[in-house]
This record gives sequence, structure tokens and C-alpha cells, in this order.
Amino acid sequence: MFVHELGGCAPYPLAHYLKALAVLRLLAEKPDPGARSWWRGERYLLATRLTKEEVEAFFEKEYAPSPIIAPWSKGSGFYYKNDPGITPIERSAAPRFKEVKKAIAQARQLICDLVDADQAVRKIKAETKKKNLSKAAREALRKDPGYKSRLTEAQRVFKQLKAELLPRLRIQWRGALREWLDAAVVLDEKGEALYPALLGTGGNDGRLDFTNNFLQRIAEVYDLGSKAGELKPSARPRLVSALWGRPSDRLQQGRAVGQFLPGAAGGANSAAGPTGDSLLNPFDFILMMEGALLFTAHLTRRIAAREEARAAAPFAVGSHAAGYSSAAGSDEDVRGEQWMPLWSQPLTLGELRRLLSEGRAQIGSRPARSPVDFARAVAGLGCARGIAAFQRYGYIERNGQSKLAVPLGRFRVPEKVSPHLRCLEDLSGWLERLHLHAKPAEAPARIVQVQKRLSEAVLSVTQRPDEQNQWQNLLSTLAEAEGFLREGSGLSVGPVPPLRPEWVTAADDGSAEFRLAVACALQTWELQGKQPVDGVRRHWLPLDKGRFAASSSSGERIRRGPEVVIMGKRGLDDAIALVRRRLVEAGQERAHRLPLVSASGAAAYPSDLARLLADQVDLDRTMKLACALMAVDGSKWAARPMPPAPPAGDDGALPEEAWMVIRLAMAPWPLPNKGEVGVDPVIFRRLESGDAASAVRIAARRLRHVGIAAAPRFAFVSPQTARLWAAALAFPIDRKTAKRFLLRIDPHILKEEAA
Repeated sequence: MFVHELGGCAPYPLAHYLKALAVLRLLAEKPDPGARSWWRGERYLLATRLTKEEVEAFFEKEYAPSPIIAPWSKGSGFYYKNDPGITPIERSAAPRFKEVKKAIAQARQLICDLVDADQAVRKIKAETKKKNLSKAAREALRKDPGYKSRLTEAQRVFKQLKAELLPRLRIQWRGALREWLDAAVVLDEKGEALYPALLGTGGNDGRLDFTNNFLQRIAEVYDLGSKAGELKPSARPRLVSALWGRPSDRLQQGRAVGQFLPGAAGGANSAAGPTGDSLLNPFDFILMMEGALLFTAHLTRRIAAREEARAAAPFAVGSHAAGYSSAAGSDEDVRGEQWMPLWSQPLTLGELRRLLSEGRAQIGSRPARSPVDFARAVAGLGCARGIAAFQRYGYIERNGQSKLAVPLGRFRVPEKVSPHLRCLEDLSGWLERLHLHAKPAEAPARIVQVQKRLSEAVLSVTQRPDEQNQWQNLLSTLAEAEGFLREGSGLSVGPVPPLRPEWVTAADDGSAEFRLAVACALQTWELQGKQPVDGVRRHWLPLDKGRFAASSSSGERIRRGPEVVIMGKRGLDDAIALVRRRLVEAGQERAHRLPLVSASGAAAYPSDLARLLADQVDLDRTMKLACALMAVDGSKWAARPMPPAPPAGDDGALPEEAWMVIRLAMAPWPLPNKGEVGVDPVIFRRLESGDAASAVRIAARRLRHVGIAAAPRFAFVSPQTARLWAAALAFPIDRKTAKRFLLRIDPHILKEEAA
């Protein structure tokens, strides 16, 4: 057994990937059924009993081209005399072309009426192109009812015969011909043709017919006029280059390469000059087409009609302009994307066929329909086993209006599944709605960009699910998306659905910003038992019983109620606005307290508050994360709190004593063994205005009324620091922390408790 490295094969471009599959298929079908292949990084390895020289000899002397023809296509060569692709093959006497000749003859019998109908249409149209006709006469002829009637009838007959052709081919074609048909065309329940994107529209892309070019490339490398159809001497270096990747100066210029080899397609700015011809090794094209035969498509009833063609093909999904640097909205095309598998264990041809026949990925019980779905399936091992990675390809417009198979990145299948990935299930339906909302041409550019960044954040999470910064980036992007949707243009999408508590664990990076964000996001008006009552999310989104408020039927901008005070622009202002609004609502309810109560296990740590008051916390980042974390399901959190890890090496740092006096005076519940203080909103208003000294003095007086001899009664800080003190009240403390503060500002309490 020999192990060969095929340097001419690679995961990308697509032509080189398909070429790799073709080598395994052709060798395993004839000289070595036990051949195996696998990928090791960017290298393609082949294990076979054949030596390198014997592999080359097979393609020189034994290789028989597969019958790849497309009689349903006008560019296939069947509708013209002396076609450069079909005619030389038909005239060859070499046995190696027997199957192709047989297929061509069989196709000619089936389409003879169709060819006659096409010629009839051409003949009628030619009447208007005679040289002796003036321009006026041509126009008069085109408008003549008799001429129009004859042309319409001829075209009707042609269309009817063409519609009947594919069902007839599906019934009569067998073996390799049927395998090719299944790769190129799918017929739906009505008998209408659907085309998997790998082979364009049934073996052609616009005016470029892949099948005819396949036959032309064969004629260029093999001597069709000889008895055995030997490889031409000039073509041997091309074969060696195609297989082993050796440099060659025998590339053809000006040959069509189609969508499979974007870098060699030529065109403007493709070379040093303003234009450049395409460069092609004909064996790359030949083997590329042979490899495509393995991607047979099958019709499935489980998906929407518009998605059938691409989803029926192995590992094909809808397109999504996200996850690559050149992404643009125009990239989202009906041809979609295809994720080509890279396997790391040796596979035989039979095993590879089974892998591709099962070519789908699952998200729970449903098939993946988008790149985001597919990435989630890859990360969750929801795809066929034995695959090490997927090379993502998009069939998108580049180089003018040409469709090219553009490599869009590599997605690796992890050795083990991260439990954090289950969190993405919460967003599944919401992401689909957002994507659909951002698709129409009239969709605002901002929502298109936000949706793109959100998809990219999800794709990044699937590849690095154990990196907390990836989850935080996703949370920040969710907040950004909600901030735009709430303005009225995205009301139908709705808010981010309830998130499970595991989001906190997944995104916990051990920073003070994240712990404070969790404390702010999960606080409520009060707790009934452990269940939250009236969280703070309604101060970020215009919610009505968990939904966006209804928009005006006249299309006017949504009017936020007075309770929506968090704008998502400046963290300091948002934190102050939150406290201010809660104090207003407490006054309306005659509740003499600040109704911001921490959720179980989600109170702010004293050391984090100390950093915040020392202006060592990024408050903008904190509040942005808090806006996203407000979607965490409070009831699920109450049943199973998953608080972030405490500060590492916490040395018991406490905030300034003057601020602790304010914090205790603004407590949402009675102080330990001291009773209700009774909140005075003036304290907060003085802080907000920059007057910390008055705020501390008033707070100390309130505490003395309940028997707390607060030591600090004065504070001399800048107005900016005073506003920071006001913002810090948006981060709740628990009763244990309140007791620490009490003991700090009034040590006599310890003696009272001991007595």
C-alpha cells in the first residue's frame, strides 16, 4: 500500500476540491477498489496499491470519461452542426470514449423532435434578419399577425417538448448517465426542474455550458483520431501538474473556467495589465467535472419550495452575507452556499458516497437551513461523524455578473461539544425573523449591518464556544440590535427571547464590568419568595406584557413611554436614568424605598463597587452588557441561579465610607436590626446635580433617625465623581453587603449585637 500526497488537490478553490474526489472515484471504480483518501490540514492523501507511476499510467491509458452531457441545454452542442465538443467525440473510434459516444447517440434519439422545433424557431426568426430587408420592413414583419402567430406556436411546441425531456431522461437514463442527471437536476413533484448550485443551472452557467467544455478539454488532451485515444505528449506535463501540483508552463489561455476556479477566471484587473486571459489546466476542468458526479441531489418534502433545490444537494444551505470580509447584501442569492466536508480518517469510495448521501446537518429535529444553523450543527457535532472540518463556499456574484464559487472560510468540527452552545438555541427563531426583516431592498442600512454583525458574532461563538469574549461580543451585538429595533422599524421581529441562565456562565470573563452588568440586569422591584417581580428590562425596551408596544398603523415612529429611559449611548447617563425612574415610580406607588432589589446570587460585590467609584470600570461596556442580560429569564434564574465567579483574590476592599452612607440610606429593604430608613429622593437629586456633600449630609441624618451613628457626614468630591456615585446606585447590594457597610461606618453596632 502506497500513500501519495496529491499536491494538485486542495480544500480550495472548489475545482481542486472536486478534483480530489474525482481521483478517488476513478481509481476506486476500476484499478483499485480498496483505495482510500483523507485530508491532513491543507494536504490530500491517497492510500492505494498503485505506485505514483501506475496512477499516472491509469489516466494516460485506461481512464474512460464519464458520460457528462446536457441535451436539455442549448449550449450543450446538440443543437448545432459540427460542434467542437460533441462532434470530435462522435467521430472517434477509441474504445475509451465508448460510453460517452453511446450517451450522445441515445440523447440524439430523444431530442430529435426538440432539435427540429428549435430549428423551426430559428428559421422563423431568421426571416427578420435577411439582408435585403429594410429596417421598416423588419419592423413591419415583426408586427405582422401571421408572423407573430407562427413564432408563438413554434416557441410553444419547443417549450412543451423541452418540459417533457427531463422526465423522459429520468425514466430512460441508467448507470453513470443517471448519476450525472441526479447531480445536475432535481425534478419537483410537478415535474419542474430545480438546479443544485454546484452545477449552475443544470450543467451550465449563463452561456457557458460545463458539459460541452468538458468534452472540448478531453479532445485537447487525448488524441481522438488515434485507435486507442492516447494521451497527447504535450498533455503529460499537464496531467502531472494536475495530480501532484508540479509547476507547469502549459496552461491554456482564454479557456472558460466557470465558477469553480475564481483565481484563474481572468477579466479586468486579474493580471498586471487592465485585462487578462483566463489560465486553465484542462485536466483540472476534466477532473473537476468527474468529482461533481458524487454530489447527487435528491428532492425532499420537509422544506419550503424555494429552498428545495439547494437543500436537496449535499451540505447545501441558504446564503448569508456574514462571516467573511467581502460580504455584501447582494451576496444573498437563491443559489445559496455549500459546505464541503474535509475528513481526517481514510475513507473508501463507498464510505464517501454514504457520507455525501447523508449530506445534511441537524439543529435539534430540523435540518440546518442557513450558514448560522450549519455552523451551530458543526459545533454541536450535529453532522455526519468523521468530518474534521468544512470548507464554506458561496455561489455569489463577483467579476461583474459572473457567479463564482467563493471560499468563505473554514469551520472545524470540535473534538468535544461545549455545553455553552445550548445557549444559542434561545435565539434560533428570533435570528431567522431578524434575517428576513433585513433582507428586503427597502430595509434600513443600519439594521442590515447590525444583522450582519450579529450573524458574524454567532459564527465566531460556534468556532470558539469556550472563549468568554466571544459570548460578550454576541451579547453586546444583541443589545445593539435591540436598540435599533425598538425605534419602530423592527417591531415585527420582537425583542430578544428569554435567555437561559447559562448565558451568564458562558460569558463570565471574571471582570468587574461583567459582574456589575449581571447585578444591574437581573434586579427587580421586589422578590416574592425567590421569584422576581417587575424587572428593569422595561426601562430599556418598550415592552407590553413581554412584547414590543404596537406601532402606529400610519407608520409613525414608535413612541416610547416614560418608563423607557435607558438609551444605550452613555453608560453613566443610563445608570443614573434607571435610578431616577425607579425613584419616580416608587413615589407614585408611595413606596418609601429605592425599588432595585438584587436577584438571588446576583448582587454587586463591594470590591467591584469600589473600583466603579474609583472610575476603574468601563461603565459604557457594563451597561451595554446589562441591556442584553436583561433578557435572562428571571424565573429560571430564581430556580437555578448561576452567578458569575467572585472576584479573584478579593481582599475585602470596600467603597468610600461616605458613599456607603448614601447606599444604606437608599436601601430597598429595612436595614438589619434597624428597620425602614425611608428613602429621600433629594439625596439622589443632589448627587445627580454634582453636590455630593449635601447628599452625604442628608443621608447621614436619615441613618441617625434609625439609630445608626454614621461616622462620615461630609464629602468633598468633584461634580463628575458625584454623578458617578449616583450611577453606582444602579448596582444593587444584598443584605450581607449592607451589614458589612453598617459595621464599617458604625462599629458600635457590633457591640449592640453582642449585647
